[in-house]
Amino acid sequence: MSNLMHQHGGDLDLIEKLYGIRKDEIWDFSGNINPLGFPESVKKAIAENVDIVTKYPDKRYELLRESIGEYTGANPKNIVVGNGSTELISTFIKTANARETIIIGPAYSEYEREATICGSDFRYFPLKEEDNFEINIENLLNEITEKTGMLIICNPNNPTGTAIKTKSMRKILSHCKNNNTFVMVDETYIEFSDNIDEICTIPLVDEFDNVFVIRGVSKFFSAPGIRLGYGICSNEKFLNTLLTVQDPWSVNVFASFAGERLFKDTEFIEKTKKLISDERKKAFETLSSFKNLKAYPSCSNFILLKLKTDKTNSAEIFDHLIKQKMLIRDAESFTFLDNSYLRFCILNPEQNEKLLLELKKIIE
Repeated sequence: MSNLMHQHGGDLDLIEKLYGIRKDEIWDFSGNINPLGFPESVKKAIAENVDIVTKYPDKRYELLRESIGEYTGANPKNIVVGNGSTELISTFIKTANARETIIIGPAYSEYEREATICGSDFRYFPLKEEDNFEINIENLLNEITEKTGMLIICNPNNPTGTAIKTKSMRKILSHCKNNNTFVMVDETYIEFSDNIDEICTIPLVDEFDNVFVIRGVSKFFSAPGIRLGYGICSNEKFLNTLLTVQDPWSVNVFASFAGERLFKDTEFIEKTKKLISDERKKAFETLSSFKNLKAYPSCSNFILLKLKTDKTNSAEIFDHLIKQKMLIRDAESFTFLDNSYLRFCILNPEQNEKLLLELKKIIE
């Protein structure tokens, strides 16, 4: 059943068909989406302003970019928005047009797919299990030469949960600058981190014009359906090129309206951070007591697991849990991982507790 576990989590419609389980009854631990759901304040604002559908969005998205700037500390003139972070990933890779690309992996498969479409020769720089998937900076720098046109980093990394600290990122960006290498840093999961100030790349954007930082609202704000992503870069030539190849009005009016408000809902933001932090710590402590399982420390809202027993595998555990109406990620589809790896995201306390109890029954 591993084919059900694609890059965006499980295919709930296909699972509903194959298992005869209604998708609205499934607890989805595979999608890495905020369990609190879409903020009520923004939901109410949209409902009260449905008539905005009769208008075009502002072509320059000035209010949206100002809102993002206040939230991230970035200069609004350095911000571009897109139809989800996936569109910006695709547009960036096409715009960079690198002959050779290095992807830090295991990683989201979209990076590889887009590099292939653009005709870039890519290779992976592996995060190694013996290092607990922490990056070896010196080894990475030795791999980056003048032939390397592009470096792709997910920070915190999906699926390992490991992160590169800002001081190390500065070293990477400096080395890449000297080699004319453009760097894409995908910060999709950084807002779930306890130490965001120590790992965020946005403060380096004004210092380095060879970096493009990407984020979205799908995960943290539980809004994959509105398709809103944003990128931050200080390279004016690159931004102009990107805007030239991007479709006009790629962000619809509801996404723009929502984005102007999402980043200002401080109550929702703080509530999310506390829930994820508390539940992640609790889950990690419990999992660390399992003798047949290794849990890796995570800076995000998910935890990667490795089986230390051969009595079962990730596909069998996936199958068992989905019959209990719990959907996790069989991580075998990620580069460098095999059928001993699983990943699950943090949901609400009751859901997390039940998942951990089921995992203990299967594995221990």
